[in-house]
Amino acid sequence: MAFELPALAYATDALEPHIDKATMEIHHGKHHQAYVTNLNKALEGKPEANANLDDIIKNISKYPAAVRNNGGGHYNHSLFWTVLGPNKGGEPTGDLAKAINDTFGSFADLKTKLQDAGATRFGSGWAWLSVGADGKLFVSSTANQDNPLMDIAEQKGTPIFGIDVWEHAYYLKYQNKRPDYLAAIWNVVNWDAVAERYKKALGK
Repeated sequence: MAFELPALAYATDALEPHIDKATMEIHHGKHHQAYVTNLNKALEGKPEANANLDDIIKNISKYPAAVRNNGGGHYNHSLFWTVLGPNKGGEPTGDLAKAINDTFGSFADLKTKLQDAGATRFGSGWAWLSVGADGKLFVSSTANQDNPLMDIAEQKGTPIFGIDVWEHAYYLKYQNKRPDYLAAIWNVVNWDAVAERYKKALGK
């Protein structure tokens, strides 16, 4: 089975005014589709073509750059679309909220750390909230389409929330004002989806 572009669970204009329709159409339909297409090309005829994407990402050092870049792009964006949603925002609750408070001091402190991670990432990349092998939350950033699940990551863990800071994620609306995009994205975070990923990462 070739990898496929996952459908969005909401309309391309559903995240407006924070993320505009044109950006969503290009980001999902063009950029993400290109990662899927190129990943399938890179794996064509190889036994890994039928592998689980998580397994490929966890062992990415065994693969050529085309798989690292496009497999990472497919994994990262597939996560990204699910942790956003219309009429979302607000703050996390329950076990995730407690873990955030215990680790970072407050939700406001987590936001600051993630925004800083995204704003200071030189060039293209991602800011992440992940669960480490010790079950603790941590914030990190990665270049290009790398992520903490990869065996080459500086800080390894299971990503539960990511912010895309490639220019294609925000340039049509925010131009060079990446911090404005990083501030706006909190209005469309689907904390229920992040909490589900948190539980799964802990094996619950």
